[in-house]
Amino acid sequence: MEPETHSPIAEPTVTAHPPMRTSSIGALAMVLVVAAVSFGFFQFSAVPVPEKAQTAAAAIAPSPFDGIQLISKAAVVIDIQTGKTLYEHNADAQLPLASLTKVAMALAVAEVLPTDDVITIPYNTLWSSNADPLRKGDRWRVRDVLDYTLIASSNEGADILAAAADDRLHARFPQSPADGATLWRMNDLAQSLGLSGTYFLNVNGLDISTTQSGAYGSARDVAKLFAYAASAQPSLFAGTAEDGELLTSVNGKNTTLPTNTNESRGRISGLIMGKTGLTDLAGGNLAVVYDVGLAHPVVAVVLGSTKDGRFDDIQKLVAASRLSIAQQ
Repeated sequence: MEPETHSPIAEPTVTAHPPMRTSSIGALAMVLVVAAVSFGFFQFSAVPVPEKAQTAAAAIAPSPFDGIQLISKAAVVIDIQTGKTLYEHNADAQLPLASLTKVAMALAVAEVLPTDDVITIPYNTLWSSNADPLRKGDRWRVRDVLDYTLIASSNEGADILAAAADDRLHARFPQSPADGATLWRMNDLAQSLGLSGTYFLNVNGLDISTTQSGAYGSARDVAKLFAYAASAQPSLFAGTAEDGELLTSVNGKNTTLPTNTNESRGRISGLIMGKTGLTDLAGGNLAVVYDVGLAHPVVAVVLGSTKDGRFDDIQKLVAASRLSIAQQ
């Protein structure tokens, strides 16, 4: 549960004209001078800029990302619709992922646990400022436990879901270990998506020790993972774009209103999904997917910022991306 501080032109057509005789050029020049004098001053009309020159001018036009100042160690912004990278900074550096890991966990679990299935909570989750806990013995729909885990960034919620999915994932993927099939599938999914710099050592992203994180990956890999998640399972992550919703156990013994750990959600119009991460080793992480226009999604990722700085960093990238795409 966050905070988690304990522990990869066409060339313009040119039409040839016969050469003009020198005498004709002189006569034409005299006519132009007389016309200008008769007005009392020279008047200049706009001269069309050749298409090639326009392209060159556009190429050197300042980018909205120029001079952007971030706290983050790494960042990337990708236009999902076109696949174009709009901005990158150390985008391939392998860094701790913290709770961004829970997106891969949710994708793996959702492969075998229908969201209407009911699971019994095996132990109390921790009290925190983000949400009331899930209590031992209560029965919850998978959908609600997923929402609780992703919105409040609950580490215990991730562990409970992974344990509930292990047997079914092992049955689907016999090559996986009987104990830990969810974690295996998370890494298998990363490989299938081409996330060459990403691997998971646990299902929640918590630091394993003071020197080893629970997961590692690059900003570019995270962007690919989130782009896939938003496309393949949009309803699974819809709650991460909301302020939180009241969740009630099936047996009615407990309700919880998880507070969304993404403090920038209300300032990002068109937000589709988002996930925070925060540990001692990772610092502050944040990844978001948002629309800049009708069905025009973009993904932005910051890794290695600070608890508060990640929200300012992502806001700068979101604002610059909107201007960048508007200029295209």
